[in-house]
Amino acid sequence: MKDLSGGQTKCLLVQTKFSGFSFWNYRDVCLMVGAKYPAAPLGLLTVAALLPQHWTFQLIDENVEPLLDEHIKWADIVCSGGMLPQQKNILGLIRRVHDLGRTIVVGGPDPTSQPDVYHEADFLVLGEGEVTIPMFLNDLKNGIASGRYVSTEKSDMLSVGVPRYDLIRFRDYLMIGLQFLRGCPFNCEFCDVIELYGRVPRFKSNQQVIKELQSLYDLGYRGHIDIVDDNFIGNKKKAKDLLREIKIWTQKHRYPFYFSTESSINLADDDELLQLMRDVDFRYVFLGIETPEDAVLENNKKTQNVDVSIEEAVMKLLSYGIVSNGGFIIGFDHEGSQIAGKMIDSIRQSGICLAMVSLLYALPNTQLTRRLASDGRLFPQASRSVSDSDIDQTTGGLNFITLIPRTVILKNFIQVIDTIYEPSNYYKRVVFTGLHIRPQYKYSPDLKTWLNYLRSFLRVCRKAGFNSATGYYYWKMFFTLIFRNPKGIETAINMAAMYIHFRKQKEFGISATNKAIKELEKTGEDAFYARMMGNGPGKEQ
Repeated sequence: MKDLSGGQTKCLLVQTKFSGFSFWNYRDVCLMVGAKYPAAPLGLLTVAALLPQHWTFQLIDENVEPLLDEHIKWADIVCSGGMLPQQKNILGLIRRVHDLGRTIVVGGPDPTSQPDVYHEADFLVLGEGEVTIPMFLNDLKNGIASGRYVSTEKSDMLSVGVPRYDLIRFRDYLMIGLQFLRGCPFNCEFCDVIELYGRVPRFKSNQQVIKELQSLYDLGYRGHIDIVDDNFIGNKKKAKDLLREIKIWTQKHRYPFYFSTESSINLADDDELLQLMRDVDFRYVFLGIETPEDAVLENNKKTQNVDVSIEEAVMKLLSYGIVSNGGFIIGFDHEGSQIAGKMIDSIRQSGICLAMVSLLYALPNTQLTRRLASDGRLFPQASRSVSDSDIDQTTGGLNFITLIPRTVILKNFIQVIDTIYEPSNYYKRVVFTGLHIRPQYKYSPDLKTWLNYLRSFLRVCRKAGFNSATGYYYWKMFFTLIFRNPKGIETAINMAAMYIHFRKQKEFGISATNKAIKELEKTGEDAFYARMMGNGPGKEQ
């Protein structure tokens, strides 16, 4: 084996492809604004910063360009990893790298949660890289050809360096990610964040975050930054302190960025926090809403959402110029028979345009997974991506025996996504959002970016405004906002553009789910469960 610890080591970082039907892969929208994929691979950029800086790096993101054999042959060592929806492609990459005689290192959330699935990799670097990458590098230096590195220790976030943003082309992406914290103080049964990163949030210093912003600025990036934390307000005081520092920096640099993030819904309780977010130009927040039924929230330990008015929270954020995207889940034990109607009403009344409606997925090593396994309800191959419809939890969920008839859950899922993404219903929410938002945007694009915005606007007009299914609603929305709240038109156009993707994603979801329903009706649920549990003919391998 070649000595890989020296100064001539060539390291290839590979981000494997996500399905074009995934909720998050709105490539059609990206192409309209001249990008190729929504988000840059922050995990791999962070890994690159943790590896020896005398190595030579190349990053290939298969979501924006093809991975060629020549790329792999160039490398001495290949690094990859990722999430459950990438599982099949990561396994394929491992075999491809080996076929070409190269060494591959794999890590990330899914390999950490179920390392045995990735046993073919030469090295498995699990958990938080700041802890386990030094273990791997020490073995590499000593000529060890394979290994598995794991630690229960959590990273000291104060030692995390600046990701290698220089390895990507900014023009390929709509947004660039930045991480402030790891961990979440809540205890949701179905969530793997607290299993991977713990319930005590750990933070970078304000100075570290400012250094990352400065790095992006110095590299010439301007535009959308997504703070990728699973709950940005895991500690409200820390979040406020950071926002005050960002405010000073962004004012000094004439507001080169605007922001988005993910948060718990109690964000809406804090006007001081919302004002600070408006001061630095936060425009989008993803809220984990899950279900409108309080009893189900309590059963699944998402008590922070109990007795919370989703409509009031979304309206509060709109008053600060922030659009709420929402995550919803179908398939909880004991959800009511009217769940589909209640969820549709919740989405309609709150005006949430981008609603991610998922089937409940028992992720590896969660409280939910352990409970289902204890009850004998978890599929043996629960977290293996085996089907073409397993693109994310929007179609790949219910990997367990459900208490409610499975066909009922699937039909509820179809009813919800078919209704909320029907053109007239979707555009009603776009108009609602556009009428109620009160933006005070700070980011000011340069002339080149303005021209790109104009070109993108014309493309949206062509694709949405001159489409037989959406044309009437698009132009009605446009002129309603022009006369009643012109400041909301930019947000509304963005939401109209997003519908181009979500309509396609809805059709895929309905088709895949109808196929599953037909199979269940043909074989019966008992026979299906016997097969999935390994007790019947045609059992899963």
